[in-house]
Amino acid sequence: MSRANLNKDPDEVAAMFDGVAKRYDLVNDLLSLGQTKAWRRATTATIAPAPGMKILDIAAGTGSSSQPLFEAGADVIAADFSQGMLDAGKKARPHLAFTKADALNLPFEANSFDCVTISFGLRNTNDVDKALAEAFRVTKNGGRLVIAEFSQPTWRIFRTIYMNYLMKALPAIARRTSSNPDAYIYLAESIRAWPNQSALAARIEGAGWSQVGWQNLTFGVVAVHRALKA
Repeated sequence: MSRANLNKDPDEVAAMFDGVAKRYDLVNDLLSLGQTKAWRRATTATIAPAPGMKILDIAAGTGSSSQPLFEAGADVIAADFSQGMLDAGKKARPHLAFTKADALNLPFEANSFDCVTISFGLRNTNDVDKALAEAFRVTKNGGRLVIAEFSQPTWRIFRTIYMNYLMKALPAIARRTSSNPDAYIYLAESIRAWPNQSALAARIEGAGWSQVGWQNLTFGVVAVHRALKA
């Protein structure tokens, strides 16, 4: 099995996710202490999917983030660059439209989508600004961006506890539950290195988006950023 490091080489990241695809959703639920479903509900509420709405779900993995968008009647494309994730997703959710796509070079025309969303995937790109610019390119004027990503807890005491969990407990749990526990060492490292809420908002604005804001979930463990293409 393989793990990526913080240079986030695309081939290494893809191979790492290929290796954890079969049990990815289950292990994530365990490691988040059951919070993934609540985070997904909050992200879906921010997207506000509706019949006829065209949505691109980047880094969709097995389609767990795309499923509620589909159920709301939206026309959703579940995109990922890990073939292992796509294969697992097609098996679990054959009704979804899965597409292999790189967030840094999206195979879609400009101004194609009412909303572009990415849940827990922006952190794994090796050029965040380019990914944000590509999302901007394929979004229609007046369309929206919604990003769910790990962030930094706002309460200092809880932040200390959380960071200790990331670096100690999370890898230990992963060794008992995952087919590739080293991937979760990368997960912990990448979360620690990720910018906080306001720093990510500034990068989103730098890619051309406007009206950028965010909602903290679980005391800031996760933040859902939103923005508009004016």
